[in-house]
Amino acid sequence: MPPDTVDPAVLAEITDRTIGHYDARAEAFWEGTRDHDVSQNRGALLRHLPQATGATILDFGCGPGRDLLAFSALGHTAVGLDGSPRFCEMARDLSGCEVLHQNMLALDLQPNRFHGIFANASLFHVPSAQLHRVLGELHAALAHNGVLFSSNPRGENTEGWNGERYGAYHDLQQWRASVTACGFAELEHYYRPPGQPRHRQPWLVTVWRRVE
Repeated sequence: MPPDTVDPAVLAEITDRTIGHYDARAEAFWEGTRDHDVSQNRGALLRHLPQATGATILDFGCGPGRDLLAFSALGHTAVGLDGSPRFCEMARDLSGCEVLHQNMLALDLQPNRFHGIFANASLFHVPSAQLHRVLGELHAALAHNGVLFSSNPRGENTEGWNGERYGAYHDLQQWRASVTACGFAELEHYYRPPGQPRHRQPWLVTVWRRVE
């Protein structure tokens, strides 16, 4: 999809098919990801927050709630957000946290609410045509000096369907330009999984601070 194309029907299809994919496979997704070690990623967000406990963190694309549970255990107020009704239900049951049922292309977030946003394997589902708007909404939802964490499968600046899921796959340069243009300053970046040669590190991780 060209980056300047904003067709409501196309966006609705992207949302419905992608969410439908996760909704239909929610239990299998949980079994396949519940034991994934993403402590490196959680730590990358947490070390840039001003407080060791008591931060309000939005888990953006929280899935069944694994990371909500982890942030809560560290003394933070974790809030989930997901477009899948089944994931929202599972995340509430698992974590006891507030979970917002919102899809990424129709956000309704309270301004200045969150000290940190943890977007782990979620923002790549946002089409390039909508990325600037969505990042702007996340910027507005962060408190002063708030921190945005993002982990996405990296690529060569292509996007499209992978089965029933839509994805956009950016390299570091394009991703950096897109996020910087929305009022964020880069704090760090790295590739995952750790300890592997670059060609075996499909995940690009970036951490950002909101600037005014």
